[in-house]
Amino acid sequence: MKPETVLARLLLASVFLVVGGYRLWLAYRGAPLSNGTLVLSAAEVGLGLAIAANWRLRLAAGVAMVALLADAALSHPFWQRETGARSEHLLHFMKNLGLVGGLLLLLSGTSGKRR
Repeated sequence: MKPETVLARLLLASVFLVVGGYRLWLAYRGAPLSNGTLVLSAAEVGLGLAIAANWRLRLAAGVAMVALLADAALSHPFWQRETGARSEHLLHFMKNLGLVGGLLLLLSGTSGKRR
């Protein structure tokens, strides 16, 4: 894999590792988080590790893309927000779409071979 592809893979993985890990850290420190949030956070860390390690990359990236698309639609429905909150939700919605695009680009340079 080209060095720039490895860097892209690691940067994409860092999003899942940091966000999921941060929520787990908050829970460890006593923050009240739902069981669903804890499960999602653990899954994000697992996806981040799989992507970073190039382990079952096609599967991990595919699951990550579905999760990001679901999160974009369910957590950031900017079209339903008032003017003040609309821009913030639009930003997060588009960030998720951009990450999906990055994962698609990563997959376009990945062979179908299993590792």
